[in-house]
Amino acid sequence: MIKVTVWNENVQEHGLQFANLDASQPRSEFIRKFLLKSEREIKVVHPNGIHNTLKALFEEEDDIQVRTATLDMPECGLTQEVIDDTDVLVWWAHIAHDRVPDEIVERVHRAILKGMGFIALHSAHQCKPLQRTLGTSGALKWREDDRARVWCCAPTHPIAQGIPESFDLDEEEMYCEFFDIPKPDDLIFISWYKGGEVFRSGCTWTRGMGKIFYFQPGHETQRSYYNPNVRRILKNAVRWAAPVKRISEISCPHAEVSAEAKYAQAKQS
Repeated sequence: MIKVTVWNENVQEHGLQFANLDASQPRSEFIRKFLLKSEREIKVVHPNGIHNTLKALFEEEDDIQVRTATLDMPECGLTQEVIDDTDVLVWWAHIAHDRVPDEIVERVHRAILKGMGFIALHSAHQCKPLQRTLGTSGALKWREDDRARVWCCAPTHPIAQGIPESFDLDEEEMYCEFFDIPKPDDLIFISWYKGGEVFRSGCTWTRGMGKIFYFQPGHETQRSYYNPNVRRILKNAVRWAAPVKRISEISCPHAEVSAEAKYAQAKQS
């Protein structure tokens, strides 16, 4: 059984409730209107929140057990006990990256190095755990209300199993290069948009014992998480990112006895 925790900042779903707006700031009125509009539009697509849409997606699989966690929960829902009981952490975030405490970021980062899988979705390209673990900003260019064609460029990769050569998302936000990420271990998907832009939309890395996947589709007001190919990619990604080896501590042990000495001792016994 693969234990998955789906984390969502869960801010836009609630309009002004978690906004912490400062009326003295010059863009406060713009942000207020944006949040109210987002709340209305997200409820149409994700009536129970993005995290519960993703939870339902993974619960279709008999070998995946899912919990959710959100920003407003104590310790962001990511206590040490939860992290220790998570094989793969799926992260969706957008406008509240800065509100995740550094203590939680470090907890997630160290868990990845010890073997926990991490999947960053859509606007989580600039979430603090991904920045901390990859060491880059995740900056990119964007434009709303576009159309994407997702091309599979690594058809033998486990995440790409069952996925056609390409598929269309009639409504999806445009992301394009330059995307400030380290060179991926594997580039699995490239997206093309109707405006002519392209983007490395499905990338993997290994850090320590942990496997990381970034996947672009999933704008909050659009239905990408209901697309059968996107759903299959996410399920494949969870199985790929599940720990192969997990260590309890990150350490630099003193090799007091050499490998050859151990071999000689074993041969004599």
